[in-house]
Amino acid sequence: MDNVSNPRLVAIAGRLRGVCFPVEEDNVTIGREPSNRVSIQDPLVSRRHGVIRRSAGQFILTDLGSRNGTFVNGVPVKERALAVGDEIRIGDTLFVLLTAEPPSAAFTSTSTLQLDTRAIAASSLTGLAAPADAAGAGPQALDLLLRINKLLSSAGALKAFEEEILRLALEVLPADRGAILIGGQKESFHRVLGLDRNLGPCDSVSVVSELVNRVMNTGAALICNERPPSMAAPLQAFGRIGGVIYVESADASAHFHGEHLQALTALGAITALAFGQPGAIEWLENEDRRIQAEVNLNHNLVGESRKMLDVLQTILRVAPSGATVLIRGESGTGKEMAARAIHRNSSRASRPFVAINCAALPEQLIESELFGHEKGAFTGAYIQKKGRLELADGGTLFLDEVADLSLACQAKLLRMLQEREFERVGGNRAVRVDIRLIAATNKDLEGAVRNGSFRQDLFYRLNVVPLSMPPLRERREDIPLLARHFAARYSTQCKRPLMKISPEAIACLTQYDWPGNLRELENAIERAVVLASSETILPEDLPEAAIDTGAASSVGLGSFHDSVREAKRLTILKAVEQAGGSIAEAAAALGLQRTYLHRLMKNLDLKRS
Repeated sequence: MDNVSNPRLVAIAGRLRGVCFPVEEDNVTIGREPSNRVSIQDPLVSRRHGVIRRSAGQFILTDLGSRNGTFVNGVPVKERALAVGDEIRIGDTLFVLLTAEPPSAAFTSTSTLQLDTRAIAASSLTGLAAPADAAGAGPQALDLLLRINKLLSSAGALKAFEEEILRLALEVLPADRGAILIGGQKESFHRVLGLDRNLGPCDSVSVVSELVNRVMNTGAALICNERPPSMAAPLQAFGRIGGVIYVESADASAHFHGEHLQALTALGAITALAFGQPGAIEWLENEDRRIQAEVNLNHNLVGESRKMLDVLQTILRVAPSGATVLIRGESGTGKEMAARAIHRNSSRASRPFVAINCAALPEQLIESELFGHEKGAFTGAYIQKKGRLELADGGTLFLDEVADLSLACQAKLLRMLQEREFERVGGNRAVRVDIRLIAATNKDLEGAVRNGSFRQDLFYRLNVVPLSMPPLRERREDIPLLARHFAARYSTQCKRPLMKISPEAIACLTQYDWPGNLRELENAIERAVVLASSETILPEDLPEAAIDTGAASSVGLGSFHDSVREAKRLTILKAVEQAGGSIAEAAAALGLQRTYLHRLMKNLDLKRS
């Protein structure tokens, strides 16, 4: 976010919805206390929740140890460099970081416009990049801005505001005529207002076409000192050019210069922001709906790698449809979280999400769990029971480990998918359901089809939209983010100060292959939070497998790992011997913590030695 001018936080959801906060100060504090620059009266917000500070041309958001965390783009963060468009959630308030006001719906007026255009040589156009303010605009700049501020604070008609802006322009600039042209492209504008110093307002104006078109196309304020001497500046807000403010002099010998152009640019920028105000609420509401969907989607799926972004894009596309989805991936990659994200972003979000693990139930019970049973259907069936399909009616049914279904269950599930009806176990009455089915497996279904353990026709029914969840070893760049996410979660659960993770520990975590994926990483971080002897997770707090970079589980590396293990044994034995049997002195000599050395000796079976 280098060299960003006029950054601001716009609250688009929550208690401060519609409020805008500039963030140009050195430190913008956020919290529940009224003394904070951004004060949020929300029990989910800590008294001193976070701070945004400028550092080396960037704006850095830092969480100050808040109880409920700070989220950027749905991901919990402790410190994060912000970029334009980032979404920041604190408590129930959602902010978006912008550099200008939202685009205006007022640019779509359909008033009739009459233009008398004249040509000039393109080489005669000179200009300046549009500045963000009127600095250097001459001694009248301060008075100009004060008068504009008074206009902005008054609730007048839009046309009266435009006329007053043009009057100000003609007062502070050596110009005789001016115009505000709204919307459109090239010579076609939706609305125009002209002002002549002698004749007053008019709806038919004469402008230099090449000058106006160049400003619309490039977004730069420009001067033309040929006949007639003229200037134009864009009406630009939130990266969109909504029109042009134009002035010209009747005196052919007049000469506009850079200070005049800066003053006109300032007028254009402030005018564009004022025009944006009528459409701001509508824009914020639309943006709130869009971002809310993304926040719901990203909240549990932590990751910013290319592979995870592809997963999120697929979920965003498939969620609104009712298509059946088959999620594939290794155990622990987050298949159920992806299924829940699809459900939450679908039209069924307010209806049930029912999950069943097909591998966790005995074969004789899975049919009853799925389809239910009638009273007396089998021994122990004392009452009628609704199955998971009926419980999910109107919502989503998630079948995890679907490859473990028996062939009999597969046939009954296939009929349900085709007819959207089934019969309970022991029943003869059809039960109709309206569900969306999402299935998941970590097995090779194509291979199961070939060996006859999975029905080919059911496979085609399930594999309408395939979605693959990448293992951690294929998205190593997400491991530090995930580790900090789990550390924050378990620090809160264990009632410990927020645990940091040392760079050395991060390196160990990133190098390890994590065959258990997210589940293994989560368990490792929970263990580290519980066992760590300081407020920072060090390599010695991690499982031995992670410290050794997982080499023991890799093919052909067993001898290497054995050599490393033996080298550790010999080094520790030598250090203990030189320390006269003192574990504390040996740990100091090795540069290790005593508790870690004790644990390492136990793992290496050195206690008895």
